[in-house]
Amino acid sequence: MITEICLVRHGETDWNMFGKLQGRTDIPLNSNGINQARECGKFLASANWDLIVTSPLQRAKQTAEIISSLINIPIYEMADFLERDYGDAEGMTVKERAAAFPDKNYPNQENRNSLNKRVMIGLENIIQSYKCRRVILVAHGAVINAILAQLSNGKVGSGKTRLKNACISNINFSQDTWNIGDFNQVTHLSE
Repeated sequence: MITEICLVRHGETDWNMFGKLQGRTDIPLNSNGINQARECGKFLASANWDLIVTSPLQRAKQTAEIISSLINIPIYEMADFLERDYGDAEGMTVKERAAAFPDKNYPNQENRNSLNKRVMIGLENIIQSYKCRRVILVAHGAVINAILAQLSNGKVGSGKTRLKNACISNINFSQDTWNIGDFNQVTHLSE
C-alpha cells in the first residue's frame, strides 16, 4: 500500500537564467527548459507511472505536457502546488532584492506557514485521490523545498537545498508515514 510521488521541478525559464524571482508570475520555459523537460520525460519513461499532477503555472504545465507526450499519461492541475507568491520581490534579481529588501522580508509575500499548509493539503489530496498509484508531480522550487522540509523535519528543503531546474526528488507514503527516497537528482540531464 505505497503511494509513490516523483517531484519534478519545472524546466528553466529566462527568468531562472537571469536569477529573477518568478513566484506567481507566469513565465514560459526557454529552449533549454524545453530540452530539460524532454530529458525528464525520457528518463521517467523507463518506469510505469499512472498520472501527472501539475501546478497551473505555464512553466510547470509545459514541463508536464512534454513529459506526458513521452510517456502517454493524463495530466491533472492542482492549484495547491502553485509557486509561492513573492509579492513585491517578483521579477527582481538577487542583487535587486538585496538592495530593496536587505532583511529578506518581501512585502505582500505568502508567508511560509501558509505555503507549508497549502502544499501539505495538496499532498493529502493526492493520497486521497490516487492512493497506491505512481504520481509525477510537476511543481516549483519553493513548493518542492517546502514539501522536503516538512517531510524531513527541516533536515533538507527550504533554506537548506537549492533545487536545480528539472531536478527529480522521490517521496512515498506507506503505512501512514511519508518517506524521502532521494532529492535534487540531475543525472538525467545533459547539462
